[in-house]
Amino acid sequence: MQRYALNALLLVLALVIIGLSQAGAIDLYVQSVIMFMAINVIMSSSLNLVNGNMGEFSCGHGGFMCVGAYVGSLLSMLLFTNSKLFGAALLPPATAIFLFPIVLLGAGVVAALAGIIVAVPSFKTRGDYLAIITLAVNYIVISAIQNLDVIGGPRGLTGMRPAIAAMGGVVDLPWMMIWVLIGCFGSVFLIRRYISSTYGKGVNAVCQDEIAAEIMSVNTNRIKLVTFMISSGLAGVAGALYAHVVGYLNPGSFDILKSTEAMVMVYLGGMGSLSGSVISAVVFTILLEALRPLQIYKWVIVPLILILLMQFRPEGIMGNKELSDLFPRIRKYFTFK
Repeated sequence: MQRYALNALLLVLALVIIGLSQAGAIDLYVQSVIMFMAINVIMSSSLNLVNGNMGEFSCGHGGFMCVGAYVGSLLSMLLFTNSKLFGAALLPPATAIFLFPIVLLGAGVVAALAGIIVAVPSFKTRGDYLAIITLAVNYIVISAIQNLDVIGGPRGLTGMRPAIAAMGGVVDLPWMMIWVLIGCFGSVFLIRRYISSTYGKGVNAVCQDEIAAEIMSVNTNRIKLVTFMISSGLAGVAGALYAHVVGYLNPGSFDILKSTEAMVMVYLGGMGSLSGSVISAVVFTILLEALRPLQIYKWVIVPLILILLMQFRPEGIMGNKELSDLFPRIRKYFTFK
């Protein structure tokens, strides 16, 4: 029963949040903060898979989030919404309550394919070239969308909310909160299983010494490709969730600042620590909300905090350890059998 205790605890936590949202005990602002917190968990943990566990350096994660956001939005409008862009919906809007996972899956798959396009040429290089290439891809994605007037261009894209409203018309529940929590817990579970698997052990081997891993018959190219695909795909899922939470997309929302936020959360939590990524995403989201009254000055304070962190605790909050390493008694709840 111990192996299911953590899953049961997370389920109870999710039900409590959903119940409080449904009852109106927490207002819409707090609900939005919780949802952005969960989306940031997906972003930080997925980027940590590449930058932390694999030891590469990607700094264009916002670009993959942007791809997922637009693909998810367009799929939602195509399937469930009567829009000027696509005309009549292909499916009855009420079916969104069952088929919304297809939207998230489609966004993740397309973002993962975009990750392949980036990974294949970049992993043939060495050093910091991946950082340069991913940064360039981030700018390319933003510039391309800004010049596509058919999907709004620089004006942005709307029309995602009717699908969520249709779900509420079938069963009156906070559906966006439900899908965000499912996406968050599912992403963390997937990353944990991947890293804990025999195949995932090769990811850490590549990080420690790629040449030694190759000598030990580890297919490093395949591992790097698969890992980057998973990371990019989860960023796409985060983007699709973000689009439906906000209800409006602007390509400028996914520029280098969004990628920087993801990197700050990774280094704040600790390289290679999934627990650290989750904790840092929660702390960073609360910090951004606390600094919101300062407007643009928050982007002076946040980098300053990062500089102080690198000066006095460069390994981040958790270092490369997990909660189960710091508290051995709870390790049995994190172990897969």
